[in-house]
Amino acid sequence: MPAPARFLASAEPGTRVVVRYRIEGGLTDALGHLLACDAGSCTVRTRQSDVVIPLELVVAAKEVPPAPPSRRPARA
Repeated sequence: MPAPARFLASAEPGTRVVVRYRIEGGLTDALGHLLACDAGSCTVRTRQSDVVIPLELVVAAKEVPPAPPSRRPARA
């Protein structure tokens, strides 16, 4: 198993991660919280949706720090 897939398999659910994986025409990233990982795929909850990523397409993955706090809206 490649190192990024091993990291994802051993990471605790809820860990904030960034996963770089292959798509048609190049690479893309999923940034969010790891929901689950099994022998064939991992699921990352991003701001837009839950992304299921086949582990065979993962080229890099790592833990990232918590998101910065939301900024308050500017006064009108």
